[in-house]
Amino acid sequence: MKTIILVCGLFFTQAVIAAAPDLLLAKKYTRTKHIRGWAMSEKLDGVRAYWDGKRLISRQGYPFTPPTGYTHNFPPYPLDGELFSKRGQFERISGAVRSASGDWSNIKLYVFDVPQAKGNLYQRLAVLQAWLENHPNAPIAVIAQTPVRNHAQVQAFLKQVEQQGGEGVMLRRPDIPYQGGRSPHLLKVKSRHDDECTVGG
Repeated sequence: MKTIILVCGLFFTQAVIAAAPDLLLAKKYTRTKHIRGWAMSEKLDGVRAYWDGKRLISRQGYPFTPPTGYTHNFPPYPLDGELFSKRGQFERISGAVRSASGDWSNIKLYVFDVPQAKGNLYQRLAVLQAWLENHPNAPIAVIAQTPVRNHAQVQAFLKQVEQQGGEGVMLRRPDIPYQGGRSPHLLKVKSRHDDECTVGG
């Protein structure tokens, strides 16, 4: 008999792997934070996913089951990102990736870091960009990162993203190496914040 686990609306029937990936997690942004020189990107409303160099797994450590050949052109090193297609499609995305026979068409891994690459955030992402130039058919995209000047720029970008149906904005200190855990160097900016949860049963 299979055990079904519910993790924030995602059903998995596979057994959990030995250990969940040690992912970088965000804190909430407060206006008192000095953010000049940080990197800014859209917060995608998809499903967090980690490519360990061989398998695509969830934040909790459950293996995804993408279609045959989906990861054929993935690099042999880890990637941290979000399974995403377009804004306003979270239910379709989550429904597809939680099923062994789900429709993964138009779903890509949108990457915001290459954990084991050297250098700052921009240099780490450049490693993947170079890989994609030689593997253009890989269902992978690099999330654009914009240098931050001030709080007003962030708020203007947030307004633009939300008006277009997006979820919010992520702020990242680019000179810090990738490190798992809740970090003051990764901040989420949203007009409304919701809580994260994990429910097992």
